Amino acid sequence: MTMTTRLDELPGRRCSIAGALDVVGDRWALLVVREVSLGAHRFSDILRGTGAPRERLTARLHALVDAGVLERRQYSANPPRSDYHLTRAGLDLLPVLQALMQWGDRHVADTPPVELHHHGHRITASWVCDVCGERMGRGVERHVRHEHDALPR
Repeated sequence: MTMTTRLDELPGRRCSIAGALDVVGDRWALLVVREVSLGAHRFSDILRGTGAPRERLTARLHALVDAGVLERRQYSANPPRSDYHLTRAGLDLLPVLQALMQWGDRHVADTPPVELHHHGHRITASWVCDVCGERMGRGVERHVRHEHDALPR
């Protein structure tokens, strides 16, 4: 079951960024997504990879499953054991993690500890127009959708 954040119930400006942060906006949530995306599916492996306190990790895993970012899959009936896998929503977070890693490489890390590659080429996050394919920079236009002109979903 996917839990939807009600933007009108959040403090401040109504914004999808605020809604996203309500779901994955703490350190442990995004580190869990990182670990699962790198192949750590069992609790003990996620715990080791994140360094999260055990209770905090348990809470984050439950919250990410409730939000539809992760799904639990049973791999043993006796004793009952499950592991965690990214859903479509979880996979959609991978470019966000790539952008955060790239920002951290530029502004936090003296020497980036990891580089992601595809067929030997370094992967970088970029903002690209869906229509024309042009890379975006500072010239982004902002359109604020008002209640009266919101499109039905």
